[in-house]
Amino acid sequence: MTKEGLLNSVISKTGLSSADSKKALQAVIESITDELKRGGSVQLIGFGTFSVDERAAREGRNPATGEKMQIPAKKVAKWKPSKGLID
Repeated sequence: MTKEGLLNSVISKTGLSSADSKKALQAVIESITDELKRGGSVQLIGFGTFSVDERAAREGRNPATGEKMQIPAKKVAKWKPSKGLID
């Protein structure tokens, strides 16, 4: 499902106008993004938890040449589904 498909689903399930649904969906996405940028997490009961994880620097290989290269440390967003969703 794309963002547009999700938006259409919200419109059909809520009865909100297209403009209002788009604003609401965008607000939810921005709120989750802002919290992750601050290093926090967002827990949605029955759905899952969005959080930030830190990956350590490591050595890798260029698949084309086989040459060793250093991969820098970075922060990545992750999502863990809730137990209810897994079941």
